[in-house]
Amino acid sequence: MSNPSAHIVIGITGGIAAYKTLSLIRLLKKAGHEVKVVATRHAMDFVTPLTLQTLSQNKVCTDLFEPTQNFEVEHVALAEWADMMVVAPASANIIGKFANGIADDMLSTLFLAFSKPVFLAPAMNKNMWVNPAVQHNIGILKDRNCHILAPASGFLACGTDGEGRMQEPEDIFQKLFEKSPFSTAWNGKKVLVTAGPTYEPIDPVRFVGNYSSGLMGMQLAQKLAEQGAKVTLVCGPTHLSVNHCNIIRVNVSTADEMLRACLAAAPESELIIMAAAVADYTPALFETEKIKKTDSVLNLSLKKTVDILATLGMQRAEKQCIVGFALETENEIDNARKKLQNKNIDIIVLNSLRNEGAGFQCKTNQVTIMDKNGKVQQGTLKGKEKVADDIIHYIADYLKITTPPLP
Repeated sequence: MSNPSAHIVIGITGGIAAYKTLSLIRLLKKAGHEVKVVATRHAMDFVTPLTLQTLSQNKVCTDLFEPTQNFEVEHVALAEWADMMVVAPASANIIGKFANGIADDMLSTLFLAFSKPVFLAPAMNKNMWVNPAVQHNIGILKDRNCHILAPASGFLACGTDGEGRMQEPEDIFQKLFEKSPFSTAWNGKKVLVTAGPTYEPIDPVRFVGNYSSGLMGMQLAQKLAEQGAKVTLVCGPTHLSVNHCNIIRVNVSTADEMLRACLAAAPESELIIMAAAVADYTPALFETEKIKKTDSVLNLSLKKTVDILATLGMQRAEKQCIVGFALETENEIDNARKKLQNKNIDIIVLNSLRNEGAGFQCKTNQVTIMDKNGKVQQGTLKGKEKVADDIIHYIADYLKITTPPLP
């Protein structure tokens, strides 16, 4: 079952922050929402109609009196079609028009015809923002139930620092759906995700490790963050990066460091996804100086690392959902079922190295997902981004919560 997708009108005015709105449109489309853009004439000095049309997959409206093949008044039709209206950036000029009922272009006319939620993300010079006239107009719009996404402080296009910078697209995206019928199932939920390998040091220059790139865990963290979850990403050594305001990344190197980071984050996490490839063994003794190549054979003594997944399973909180990963080379299903039971977890995602294009160092994966209720879902080979979607929807179905449609 899916949350409904929203119909959203994005209004763009003339300002350097208009380039950020491209990312906002992309986020909305990726989450499955329908977007139509209404831009002022000066907005076209900063972003092109072709770019907006390509991202929104709809015609861009700029002219109030543009000829149309449809026998409808376009600003009225848009007002009926849309569930919400977002103006980003909202210039001082458009804020003044909205507050005073001026309708001399497509965007200001649409605003007067619009009776559903309106969000304004102002962007302007810091002196303009604090100008009494602008603040008076903002007060009028607040009284008329417009949602004002107040500008942030930071470096401005005029070369100064101060309040007036448009909020980041990710922040705007989250605020549009707070307490909304279009909010995602994961809004505000605290999630712990692990990703990547661990490196167990032998000496200052060598380690015991594995081939995990961390991509699968990264994709899961990114997807959940985009859907509103507050994600703690505990990440082993990897060159990959994620960029989302809802992700707190904790970098670790060894299994012991990952254990401690997970134990710190787990108590407050409603969902735990252990996608990291944690080393099963670590050197019993760390040599403080580089081991010289003197003998033809080097014998290493290894000791077991603490089983992080089993530890979290033993200490799990009430109503906490724990998802583990298993990489197997033989008796895959049976071994994964044993792991599911022995570690006291809810769901296990099975990778098999027998499947070409799956496993470590691949951009694709093929997984089988199983839960403790006996359900088994066989997947096909696909990109890890799509596999992350499948896993998240499986978890949502297991928890009997609704999720947004797949992007």
